[in-house]
Amino acid sequence: MKIFITGGTGFVGRTLVVHLITAGHLVTVLGRTTAAVQEKNLRQIQGDPGHPGPWQNELRDHDAVINLAGASIFCRWNQANRRKIFDSRILTTRNVVDALRLPGCQVKVLLNGSAVGYYGNRGEEELVESSCGGSGFLAEICKAWETEACRAEELGVRVVRCRLGVVLGNNGGALDKMTPLFRAGLGARLGSGRQWFPWIHQSDLVRIFAMLLDSQEISGAINCVAPETATNLDLSRTLAMVLHRPLFLPPVPAFFLRLVQGEASSILLDSLRVSPRRLEHSGFIYKFPTLVLALTELLNSGK
Repeated sequence: MKIFITGGTGFVGRTLVVHLITAGHLVTVLGRTTAAVQEKNLRQIQGDPGHPGPWQNELRDHDAVINLAGASIFCRWNQANRRKIFDSRILTTRNVVDALRLPGCQVKVLLNGSAVGYYGNRGEEELVESSCGGSGFLAEICKAWETEACRAEELGVRVVRCRLGVVLGNNGGALDKMTPLFRAGLGARLGSGRQWFPWIHQSDLVRIFAMLLDSQEISGAINCVAPETATNLDLSRTLAMVLHRPLFLPPVPAFFLRLVQGEASSILLDSLRVSPRRLEHSGFIYKFPTLVLALTELLNSGK
């Protein structure tokens, strides 16, 4: 399969590209800059997916598109950063779908990034793919993001909206930020610690993407999270245990996180009890269904 990827140089994208070319797919990665590559089955082209350009013509002769582009949400949400976060997702997706309208386009499937932030802060409510969208900055972005992607359905393209949980992996992401403190014995739960924390191991995530490319009967929203639901306290305890460190410090107060991070503290404090119902019904088999297995593998492989 010929696959076109935006966001292929990011934390998730890098792992996904390796997985796909190893499986024998032909992969084209769109980036603002290009580097010399010698990988078989990998091609890089230069372009900004946030703006229309020649890259849209390149996209046409591929079988599938995976759209993962988006600026980091881990920043203070001032007006400029809000606009960057929004535009990097919505405008990119709009430009991708516009490319699908070009004459001779062969794309049959679009896997479009989204996030569990779609559901907003929902406390103890179990959230499945049919649950309604929530409120707040991230929820509104995800709803707009998915709306843009769904325009491709009018063209006969199968669209899968991949609502990602927090991706646990090496060489980037949330785990790299947490591990140094926990290794030093300075880890602590955040706020009450009772907020639900939807997560996924990076290896399982790229396997999910590969499965979704091939599963022609699957479309619509998919919760890309692990089957084990865990709270922030569960995560803190498991990370401390795997690292053989104590967890004795008092929790980081919610008000302090709000003071430091502003509205972006919702990333850490919102509660989303997300279930991967459609993945489980599809028969997908997780390699890392529990935090203990995931963190043990990641922290050992990262040594």
